[in-house]
Amino acid sequence: MSNAILETVQDLSESPLADVLGAGLQSPLIDGTPVRYVNLDYAASTPALAQVNDYVQSVLPYYASVHRGAGYASQISTSLYENARRIVRAFVGGREDDAVIFTRNTTDSLNLLAGCLPEDGEVLYLDLEHHANLLPWLDRPHRGLVAADTVEATLAAVEEELASGGISLLAVTGASNVTGEVLPIARFASAAHAHGARIVVDAAQLAPHRRLDLVRDGIDYVAFSGHKLYAPFGAGVLVGRPDWLDAGTPHLAGGGAVKTVKVDSVSWATGPARHEGGSPNVLGAAALAHATEVLAALDAKDWLEHESLLRTSLVEGLAALPGVTVHRIFTDSTDAIGVVNFSVHGYDAGLVAAYLSAEHGVGLRDGKFCAHPLLKRLGLPSGSLRASFGLGSRQDDVGRLLTGLTSLLRNGLGTDYVVDAGRWVPAVETRSFPEWAPPTPGTAGAAPCVTD
Repeated sequence: MSNAILETVQDLSESPLADVLGAGLQSPLIDGTPVRYVNLDYAASTPALAQVNDYVQSVLPYYASVHRGAGYASQISTSLYENARRIVRAFVGGREDDAVIFTRNTTDSLNLLAGCLPEDGEVLYLDLEHHANLLPWLDRPHRGLVAADTVEATLAAVEEELASGGISLLAVTGASNVTGEVLPIARFASAAHAHGARIVVDAAQLAPHRRLDLVRDGIDYVAFSGHKLYAPFGAGVLVGRPDWLDAGTPHLAGGGAVKTVKVDSVSWATGPARHEGGSPNVLGAAALAHATEVLAALDAKDWLEHESLLRTSLVEGLAALPGVTVHRIFTDSTDAIGVVNFSVHGYDAGLVAAYLSAEHGVGLRDGKFCAHPLLKRLGLPSGSLRASFGLGSRQDDVGRLLTGLTSLLRNGLGTDYVVDAGRWVPAVETRSFPEWAPPTPGTAGAAPCVTD
């Protein structure tokens, strides 16, 4: 490898690919030492892109009611909101007539779609799904399929189930929120269409790491969230074919979702308005749309290389540590986003996460990741650890995590820890919170997705 190429590769892993808020955040350790906070929890919520934050600040003075306001600010806000649909549709390679409906998040989007499914078909989904792409289907006719230990065998099982008939929708994740493994969406879509079914893709994890194309990949519906796409301003989106959506039950009954209203009856609107009752999140939609523009402008090769270098470095580093196991779903998967799942033998995952935070300033996720069936099948009923990264990550982040784990394995814990409200915390907490933040890190509570 030439020196020029080597320097380029090093730059891609040692420097962030984009500026994010909080990049220089200082985190106090349990001994009082301040260190740069290492955010390895991008898969839960990404920090805001600096460009997105700047954009929101620039449009905020113009914020006003939308769709029926005659005033100058209202006209601008309406333009922002409706133009956001066009931007998002272009980002995912949508069809001209695809509906773009703004929601709160991916979970909201998939619940919306669940209320619009035809009565005469079942939903087929895999056991590896995040709860957002599993629970909405339980009140509908459904079939849950256990994924095989290879992608090829799983695809074959899905095709066999589709061939048995009666399925109207295949629901599948674009990338596992637990292990980061990417599924061959185009092949799943082709299988669904061959048997008269449609496909919805939960792209909450995939969209922040890979470009989507509904037309190229044959995707009927896609859902993702702003808070995982560097735009944490409360908006998500559902994009897809309009016929089911126009005929479905309005997601939120209220103003704006109607044509006419009488005292005891209503005529509902069609199009996105049907499911966007009430005052919409204009700033959230605009922020989400602008984030897609920033991502679309990235050099695709650099984007993939940056992530691949960091992930390879982390996986290889973890594999070299005795007692650390990296987990995966499939033995034949060849592509993965910046999400790595692992466990440390002899240590509860929550304890390791608390230790890394208190003694090394590293933040990552522990628990079951709202994917209980998959964690149980992987032999991790009490949970595991997940490190995830993105545009603001760099090689030093990986190094800090590996250094912390190496110290744990060699020297053990540096202080005592206890369980408080279901979470591991230092027995004596010395770290201070900002004066505006409640000083209750332990009693923030254990999420339901952590424990049974």
